[in-house]
Amino acid sequence: MPRPIWSGAISFGLVTVPVKLYPAVHSKDVSFHQIDESSGARIKYKRVSEKTGREVPYERIAKGYEVDDGEYVVIDPKELEKFAPEATRRIDISDFVDLDEIDPIYYEHAYFLAPDKGGDKAYALLLKAMDDAGKVAIGRVVIRTKEYLAAIRPYGNKALALETMLFPDEIDDVSEVPGIPGRSAKVTPQELKMAKQLIESLSNEWDPDKYEDTHRKRVLDFIKKKAKGKTIEIEHHEDERPAVADLMEALRASVDKSSKKGKKRTRAPARRTTASRRRSA
Repeated sequence: MPRPIWSGAISFGLVTVPVKLYPAVHSKDVSFHQIDESSGARIKYKRVSEKTGREVPYERIAKGYEVDDGEYVVIDPKELEKFAPEATRRIDISDFVDLDEIDPIYYEHAYFLAPDKGGDKAYALLLKAMDDAGKVAIGRVVIRTKEYLAAIRPYGNKALALETMLFPDEIDDVSEVPGIPGRSAKVTPQELKMAKQLIESLSNEWDPDKYEDTHRKRVLDFIKKKAKGKTIEIEHHEDERPAVADLMEALRASVDKSSKKGKKRTRAPARRTTASRRRSA
């Protein structure tokens, strides 16, 4: 059972909803340790002075902020304590906004909110009201020693999710990204029509269960087999892409291909239904 990492209350107007905060996601990346290949022992790192080359004891390590190339201002952690955000146990809602107004680039990390003792009814009311209105609550929360901008939203009308958010000045200006075409890149009406047809032919309802991390699965399978002493031969498949003369040809070929797949998908359920009827008969 997960343990809450924060407890407090959502506050909007004169309404208070006691809640607990739980992690909503966890990484499943395959992690590796660095080891000495000859002995199999773990590699350890030492804190070494760049100037003397000698190891520095932990108690002598200070925080330093680089103000110029190789020039640092030494900061005592106690000096930073007076700037620490007030560790309130409250999420003050300042605004309710439409969900589609927030670009996903602002979202940072996801959590689940659960009602704390005595908060079931207020929690259910807030969840229902926000879900019906299609709104997201914006507020601020202090988790551990950092203050976050946060968005609280209904998660599948089952629970409230909290997303910590980036501040606007943490988002890079897209105009500084090289290579993005400007207004000079024109598309023809026919190209636009074909592109929309392709998008339509590939459109489906969102089903997260149809996607899986196939790379992680292959790596873990390889590791398990190697741990048992099996010899593994890895096949390399080059990505075969048809040679296409121009954009319109690529669009037409893609639409034709997706249309054929769509026909197969629509025929398949009918065969399964017929077979199931025969079995039940």
